[in-house]
Amino acid sequence: MGDASAGGGVRRFLAAIGVGDVCHGTVVGVSRSGIQVVLDGFTDRPLGTVGPLEGSWRRRFADVAVVGQRIAGEVTAVDEGGVRLSVAAIENPELWAFLKGLRPGERLAGTVAAIESFGVFVALDEGPEHPVFPGVGFITYPELSWRHFEAACDVVEVGQRVVCEFLQFDDWNGEARLSLRAMEPDPFLGFADGIVVGQRLSGRVTRLVPFGVFVEVADGIEGMVHLSELSPVPVSAPEEVVQVGDELTVVVVDVDRERRRLSLSRRQA
Repeated sequence: MGDASAGGGVRRFLAAIGVGDVCHGTVVGVSRSGIQVVLDGFTDRPLGTVGPLEGSWRRRFADVAVVGQRIAGEVTAVDEGGVRLSVAAIENPELWAFLKGLRPGERLAGTVAAIESFGVFVALDEGPEHPVFPGVGFITYPELSWRHFEAACDVVEVGQRVVCEFLQFDDWNGEARLSLRAMEPDPFLGFADGIVVGQRLSGRVTRLVPFGVFVEVADGIEGMVHLSELSPVPVSAPEEVVQVGDELTVVVVDVDRERRRLSLSRRQA
């Protein structure tokens, strides 16, 4: 009976809390996995949690809070298990408000601020500065271009002006995830509209991988020839029969528009 009553109390308390609210409480536990908070208004057990990347965008997680400290955070999620809080949102209200106000599909202009091995930072024209990163906007490598490239500097350079499509608000890092390739039509879909399974194509080998080779059959369009489709006789490695730069005649085996994959066969050609 007591457990049922307690459960009802938790549900009633959580029902009054919504995403975007600011909650206050007292820290009762700090670990590498998060901060546990007893929220004001419900002292029976800790219902608030601050994740490692929601603690602060400025400091190490271990410096964010200690047991017994009063803390405030903006609610990012509520479920039957409790409340997810972001201290970073309280520390950076201008940045948080800007990012929350963006809508998927919106176009944002800015300047490439830094190129890293994991992506590209963009300083947005209308956005505030980020407390940690070179820019509030961030483009992952897959969102840089529809075409294959070896390095980000093949697509953009620091100082370059860009216009990107907003994808989502990354509230863990406090950044706007952007897409540069979304500003151009997908060349694969246009190419796929003009071919059929069984059609012969000519192309140049661009890459060798353990399971086959990639062949460029049109400008920026690559298809994959699986190892089993490279030769009428079995081969254990692609370099046994082809090299980068070789011109091949291939047959279209499959066109996967959803995953943007073109399967080819040299054996059938």
